[in-house]
Amino acid sequence: MHLLRPYAPSDLDQLLAVYGAAVRSQCGPFYSPEQVQAWAEHCRPGGELAATISRGLTLVNPVGADDGRIAAFAVLDPGDRLALLYCDGRWSRQGRGAALVQALEREALQRGERQLRTEASQLSRPLLQRLGWQIEASETVPYAGVLFERWRMIKPLNLAAAPAHG
Repeated sequence: MHLLRPYAPSDLDQLLAVYGAAVRSQCGPFYSPEQVQAWAEHCRPGGELAATISRGLTLVNPVGADDGRIAAFAVLDPGDRLALLYCDGRWSRQGRGAALVQALEREALQRGERQLRTEASQLSRPLLQRLGWQIEASETVPYAGVLFERWRMIKPLNLAAAPAHG
């Protein structure tokens, strides 16, 4: 079971660091060096990433119960969109991303949302598909002056209402 907690403003610097570490440590096999560089440089304290983290419903996953470090985080912004899902590569492939997504799905359902949407990267698409998300379309979009392929995905939440697994 992964410990999850709500975001606190004092977490912002760590979440920006997790974002940069996640991109640099895991995206190389899927993206060109130019894409990784453009993506990783997006974690400025006063930028849109920081605003999304602060504005949205953000959950964080500490490394451990008694560890002040954060391994992963996810954000709903607005309430029907999975805007961000990032895990530092040192702690990836341990179920942290799935735990965050499932917790946000439950929270969105409790808040009255019936479907979630997102734009998934090549890294997050397989995880989301395993969790029952469906691809609506692929698209190529410019980001920081570089083109990226991503997938618009949805998940009906009435299918996500099953109880959480430990």
